Amino acid sequence: MNSEIVIGQGANGAPVKFNIEELLATRLLVQGNSGSGKSHLLRRLLEESAGMVQQVVIDPEGDFPSLAQEFGHVVIDGAAYAPAEIEALARRIREHRASVVLDLDGLEVEQQIRCAAQFLTALFDAPREHWYPALVVVDEAQMFAPAVAGEIAEDTRRMTLSAMTNLMCRGRKRGLAGIVATQRLAKLAKNVAAEASNFLMGRTFLDIDMVRAADLLGMERRQAERIRELERGHFLALGPAITRVPLSVKIGPVRSGLKARVEGLMALPDTAPADMAALLTTGLAAEAARAVPPPAPPPTPRVEEVEQHIAQAEERHSPPEASRPAQNETAQRISEIIAELAAEDGIAFQSASAQYQTFLMRCRRERLVGPMPDMQGFKRKFAVAGAELGVLEESIRNRILALAERVEEDLLAPFLVIAKAAHAGETVVDEDALARAYGTSSPGRIRRLLDHLERQGLIVVREDFGGSRTLMVPGLEAGLADEPAE
Repeated sequence: MNSEIVIGQGANGAPVKFNIEELLATRLLVQGNSGSGKSHLLRRLLEESAGMVQQVVIDPEGDFPSLAQEFGHVVIDGAAYAPAEIEALARRIREHRASVVLDLDGLEVEQQIRCAAQFLTALFDAPREHWYPALVVVDEAQMFAPAVAGEIAEDTRRMTLSAMTNLMCRGRKRGLAGIVATQRLAKLAKNVAAEASNFLMGRTFLDIDMVRAADLLGMERRQAERIRELERGHFLALGPAITRVPLSVKIGPVRSGLKARVEGLMALPDTAPADMAALLTTGLAAEAARAVPPPAPPPTPRVEEVEQHIAQAEERHSPPEASRPAQNETAQRISEIIAELAAEDGIAFQSASAQYQTFLMRCRRERLVGPMPDMQGFKRKFAVAGAELGVLEESIRNRILALAERVEEDLLAPFLVIAKAAHAGETVVDEDALARAYGTSSPGRIRRLLDHLERQGLIVVREDFGGSRTLMVPGLEAGLADEPAE
């Protein structure tokens, strides 16, 4: 298959060819101010290579959906899909080698950026067996690879810069050839622009952009004025896929696009001033009334208000006084619910607020009416239940709880586990029990926990030369020995 296309003609009228196979390995940067013919150039490149290679177009302005009519591209409306669906679409595009236009015109700027970033990342992360060659065209690339932080959120900027950098720096091995087009070179991230080996530079007027364009074309800076004098649709080309020396190119015609666009001047309507005024003002109030947006929805109620309404509804539907369980039975059932919750797998690794909300939900489900423990009281009861102190004699349990009065709420559960084991005279620290009580699976956090408890004077850690450690709780007779540290 012939891999060359004609994108236009040179100053001498000779055709200027573009090697698509070489482009797949070297990438392309297009630059030109608004009105320089940048979108026309991209359209010519896409039309001429449509039968040779898969094409993916990131289109923030809605300029390229017309490719579907002439060349069979699939138009994807970015506003119609959820983020997970956009990623799934990108994976299918690579699998089935579909040429598509991702139309982002219906989204706000930051939504456009996030949608394009997720789409490009999913293209990049496709399975190895789907690494088919594809041209990936990103129009208005300064939006998706900004040189400096703008008005978008910092996490959005990091996401889109990562996606664009992967496309231009590492995309070649995955078959992705990036083609980025920008109005301002100075606004485009340098690490994205620097990865391109082919350049098509259109008209630009700002000195900083002209100097950067001249540097990329290998021209002397005094020759940069040439870029300012380019006519619309004319570009300076350089790169292994086009030419080895800077060459002026007039881009050829296209078959798709806006056919009815009017260029130049157009005569004004021959309407009398009074008639024009009537056209502008007649029925204006009625039209404005129709255009009034619907009233804003009421503000979202606060969490406290929602909980209060739920509690009031439950009170209205609660059983009569005679059928309610006795106060002692309610307190007993609350303790049982906390014990059941503490025994569940994974519950210890949730936040205290999530544990407390689960507890309240279960109490309401059983229509328990009575004084509920507050957040601090729940955390203490939950820690006691998790350490299973209920199996100990009452005197021993009270003694451990008395020692735990000085312990911070967040450290109470692991301290109780240590104290119970120390009293039982166990010889090995139960790392799993400590991890569940502390809500972590990190050995480093466990070590820091023990160091902190020792600094607080709540435990004593003794380590011998063999690496064995013994944990003791002051006030308890027995000690707890640890295995040798690895």
